[in-house]
Amino acid sequence: MPRESVYPRELRVRAVQMVREVRDDYPSEYAAITAVASKLGIGNPETLRGWVRKMQIDAGERPGQTTDDAEELRRLRRENAELRRANEILKAASAFFAAELDRPQRRS
Repeated sequence: MPRESVYPRELRVRAVQMVREVRDDYPSEYAAITAVASKLGIGNPETLRGWVRKMQIDAGERPGQTTDDAEELRRLRRENAELRRANEILKAASAFFAAELDRPQRRS
């Protein structure tokens, strides 16, 4: 389950859009990120830089793991762990019942 951000999704999306809009007005992308972060009250420009990078990856502008791929991978890992636990339970039950069948039965 992804952790909840302190910043609302709308602010994150708008901040990334603002960086794209004002990028040409600054000598570097990081300078634009720093300016937008200070205007929007985002405490650390690195936070906004991470949002920009993630949006670039999701848009296919930069190589990396997309948000959808990361969520799918997390879901599959959880499912895999659950299946491993179920498999261990079934193995234990199988061993228990096999041992019961091997015991000699007393007739009443």
